Amino acid sequence: MEASDPSTVAERIAELRREHRALDERIQQLAANPEDDLESKRLKKRKLQLKDCIARLESLLIPDEPA
Repeated sequence: MEASDPSTVAERIAELRREHRALDERIQQLAANPEDDLESKRLKKRKLQLKDCIARLESLLIPDEPA
């Protein structure tokens, strides 16, 4: 991915947000079933990784301010 291409970065952010929402829905489904605690923890960890990645990519879209 070319970091300087805002449209590419924005597309990747949209993809990650979709995955993040899907994980959130799946985690809510698993909350009703305590036997799936390990999978729930794994999904929550992935969700946090996605959140961090989204934040990093969003920071690429913010122009640098001159000093």
